[in-house]
Amino acid sequence: MTEAAARHAPGTPCWVSLMVHDMAATQEFYRALFGWEFGPGPEQLGPYVRALLDGKEVAGIGQLPPDRQLPVAWTPYLASDDADATAESVRHCGGTVGVGPLDAGEAGRMAIGSDPEGAVFGIWQAAAHLGTGLTGVPGTVAWNELVTRETASVAKFYEAVFGYAEEAVVSADFDCLTLCLDDRPVASVQGVGHALPRDRGPHWMTYFEVADVDESVERVADLGGHVVRPPRDGAHGRVATVADPEGATFALVTSRERERDR
Repeated sequence: MTEAAARHAPGTPCWVSLMVHDMAATQEFYRALFGWEFGPGPEQLGPYVRALLDGKEVAGIGQLPPDRQLPVAWTPYLASDDADATAESVRHCGGTVGVGPLDAGEAGRMAIGSDPEGAVFGIWQAAAHLGTGLTGVPGTVAWNELVTRETASVAKFYEAVFGYAEEAVVSADFDCLTLCLDDRPVASVQGVGHALPRDRGPHWMTYFEVADVDESVERVADLGGHVVRPPRDGAHGRVATVADPEGATFALVTSRERERDR
């Protein structure tokens, strides 16, 4: 278990947020799946709650404006010391900024942008709210991965904006690489070519740690979600891709270390 009490280094994924149509039903789904409780968050963008585990903040869920036909998707927020400067860099490097930068009360300053291929991400300049307060236990974010057509050009965008170093994963079968800060892996990029879902396009995928992927997948189905890709053994553990009742896709993973401990 890791408690994250310090400010996250710029470029570090520091928060995940989900905007939905039915907040009450969504909270019930994730409460039953991950054991989350909920507390109030800043409401500058409308109703918003923070998910809690052991009293620590792990994710956010907000209400989509009824007149906005936006996709329901988990969005990672990348830390910044200056959200305005980062937003300007996003534009300068070929991305777009769709929301902000704007203040989220006393919590911090934020923006929502997209890379040149269209994958959406957030920018978070922390004030009172530093971001994710707990990692390494079931129900917390384990990893963030950009799923895109090909890695080379879009990785250059993230390196230019956030200062990542690129670590290639040598494979004749896969187009993938790892984004690092100070030699520490913080996210990955997976190029899937024509296998990219037509209804989604390039997107960031959030991985949540669970104690048992197979049991959690069954629970997702029982709770009204559905299975996108069934459980399988991967490089870092057992993983499955699922969607909640509103269609937000995310991954469940039981890390190798957790499997060994069982």
